Order: sequence, then C-alpha cells, then structure tokens
Amino acid sequence: MDTNILEVAARSEWRSGLQTHSQIRGFDPVVMDEPKALGGQDQGPNPLEYLVASLNGCKGVMIPLVAKELNFEFSELTFDTKGVVDLRGLMGRPDVSTHFQSLTFAVNIKTNESAERLQMLQDAVAERCPVYNLLRDASVSLHTQWTRI
Repeated sequence: MDTNILEVAARSEWRSGLQTHSQIRGFDPVVMDEPKALGGQDQGPNPLEYLVASLNGCKGVMIPLVAKELNFEFSELTFDTKGVVDLRGLMGRPDVSTHFQSLTFAVNIKTNESAERLQMLQDAVAERCPVYNLLRDASVSLHTQWTRI
C-alpha cells in the first residue's frame, strides 16, 4: 500500500429505532441516535452533529499542524460550529437538499501574531482541511470567522 494513502474505516450496527453503534479502531463504540422529536430515543448525537464535531476536530488537527510549519504561535484554540438542515429534504421532498444548507464555523484563537500571519494560517488551513473541503465541494454555504481572543 502507498505510504501516502490513509485508509479509515468504521463498522456499524443498527440496534433499534433510529440508533446505530459504530466501532472505530479499538475505541469505545460511538452511539448515533436522533432526538425524541425526530423519532429517536436521544441516546447519542445524530450523524449531522457528529459531522459538525468532525469539522471542529479536523480544524483542531490542521491548525496546529499548519501553525507548526509556519512557526505560528498560539496558546488557545476553540471552535463553535452550527449547521442548518432543511428537514423537508430528509423527509423526501426532491427539491430540497438533504445535507446542510449552511454551516457557520467560528475559530477563536489566542495569538500575538500579526493579522497578515493569521490570514496566512487561515488560508492554508482552509486549503488543507479534508472535512472543510468535503463540505465546500458539496456546495454547502460555509461561513467562517476567525476571532483573536
């Protein structure tokens, strides 16, 4: 196998109702469910909530990685992400997309770096973050804001 290729995998099992348990490597199973208002038992986040958390996690990997390459120093980093989904698409309406219509992604970073260097970091991370690019390529309206704290 090419050492430049990363393969990721999960094995999932439907349990009941709208609940699925997924095994990823040797970690405890991840439970996915829907809120009671959507017909689930609210035993775990839903798949779209995990996707939002995946975007946060991906940025949590890429920002330190790129910052290290740029010798960019920071001491704190938090993310707040909110997505909007039109449930009519999930319920079968063919003219409404089933994925996020929009995502608002906020990065809060504590740094003494210049505005130019902060923009350089932001641009490089946007180009290289796999989850961000997956969403962008799916034509999700992405609103990103970086704030210095």
